[in-house]
Parts: sequence; structure tokens; C-alpha cells
Amino acid sequence: MSLSRTHALYPYGLRRLLGCALLALALVAPPACADDLPQFELTIENHRWRPSELKVPAGTKFKLVVINQDATPEEFESIDLKREKIVMPGGRISVFIGPLAPGSYAFFGDFHQDTAQGRLIAE
Repeated sequence: MSLSRTHALYPYGLRRLLGCALLALALVAPPACADDLPQFELTIENHRWRPSELKVPAGTKFKLVVINQDATPEEFESIDLKREKIVMPGGRISVFIGPLAPGSYAFFGDFHQDTAQGRLIAE
């Protein structure tokens, strides 16, 4: 589309208003960065989550860092949170969660469900 055609479609006043609105939005609402999110750690060791119960803030998006200290892979999985992600031996992953309503959210290690059980408590 040529510049002259753009000018014909959007009168000067409307272009100016849109430009000012975009500038105001950029100044008022800077983009959220993953580094700005609260961070919590969860470790799998001996096929058990540590801690097995983790308290997190309700109504806030957060980053969950999952660390695998076992010699075998594990999968962090939660039907309640609709998340699943494999963590390789000695590895770590990040899972972004929330914002959550207050309550209890179960998670488990999919490869060792008999022992790797845990719960996030949003309050």
C-alpha cells in the first residue's frame, strides 16, 4: 500500500490519536519479563519431590524451576495445572504457572508415580 493511499484511509487526526495511544501504552505498560516473576524451586531426588508441598502466591504468575538430582529422567506432570515437561538427569527446567486461584494443585513424577507425589498450595 502506498504512502499516499495510507494517508487517504486514515485522516491526520486519527493517525495522530493512534500514535499517541501507542506511545502512552508503551510508556505505561512495559512488557513483563520472565526475570521479574517470583521463582520457586522443586527438586526430584530418590524419586521424591522436595519439598513435597510448596506454597505459592495465589493470583500471581510465577516461574517454577524443577531440578532433577536423580540418575534417571523424570517428568514433572500435573493434570490440575495442565503441565508436563521432562527433566533429564542432572538437569533443570522452567515451568511458568499461573495466576492460580487459591487452592491445592497436585503434581507428580510420571515415571515414578508411586513415590513422586506433590502438591502446590496457592494462598
